[in-house]
Amino acid sequence: MDDSFVSRSQETLAKDTSVVPEFWQQKYRSDASRNWDRFYHHNTTNFFKNRHWTDRVFEELRPGHSFSEKKPILLEIGCGVGNFVWPVLERNPDIFIYACDFSKRAIEFVKQNEGYAQERCQAFVCDITKDRLADTIPPHSVDIVSAIFVFSALPPEKQAAAISNIVEILKPGGRILFRDYGIYDIAQLRFKSGHKLENNLYVRQDGTLAYYFSKERLHELFVQHGGLVELDNDYVISRLKNIKKNIDVERVFTQARFQSPIDSALLDKAMTNTQITIPTATSVETDGSAVIDMTVDMK
Repeated sequence: MDDSFVSRSQETLAKDTSVVPEFWQQKYRSDASRNWDRFYHHNTTNFFKNRHWTDRVFEELRPGHSFSEKKPILLEIGCGVGNFVWPVLERNPDIFIYACDFSKRAIEFVKQNEGYAQERCQAFVCDITKDRLADTIPPHSVDIVSAIFVFSALPPEKQAAAISNIVEILKPGGRILFRDYGIYDIAQLRFKSGHKLENNLYVRQDGTLAYYFSKERLHELFVQHGGLVELDNDYVISRLKNIKKNIDVERVFTQARFQSPIDSALLDKAMTNTQITIPTATSVETDGSAVIDMTVDMK
């Protein structure tokens, strides 16, 4: 992001000095899973598109990748209705996926999908900020954890606890693949007064939370708190065009990979052999939303 873009964005955000009253702040924070359950009750499986772009961005998801000598085990946190899960299972016949979400309704949709097979996928309800993942998944057994547009749904004060929970089931040398909303994203700049809970944390009209990350915040959470090695951590700028709705804006996302510590020699080799790819994104390679209405707050 160039200095002029950052300056303009900061000026826009500085104009909104109001915050949601304390009572409602606590209610939105405590009712996060309930509000997402309502979201899936209303939208069922129709809101988000399948995320076919993930293995172009993260090569660890591709079949035959040398990252894992055995059949890789992946945990998808915040799996929703499976929009990440189904393309990965289809393209990578060797992978096994644990999929969790704190919405019971979302997990029901995953299990009802015709692509769900227990020999390749296990879906379960879990609030990663308080429910121990190791009660379902053996400790230090997971090769890859995908965190795709999920941490933004968590209140900032609970994000560190979620990372500690994930680290417990991650293998030495296992990796976390992260992509989420970035600070100064157009969705953040378009929030109207009365939606801000605190800096970079907002509530949408449906009661779900949206947090916008900086690179520094990710480093603080995953490296300083989580004790992980930072492989990549950067912003992805993608232009969203919709001629019919006269939309031409820039989306800002954070994209990163973090690795559980291993022997330094092996880590050097892993970092040399694996480089992140950041392709130019189209509108369907953003957060996976089927429809983005710029007249209201955006998911």
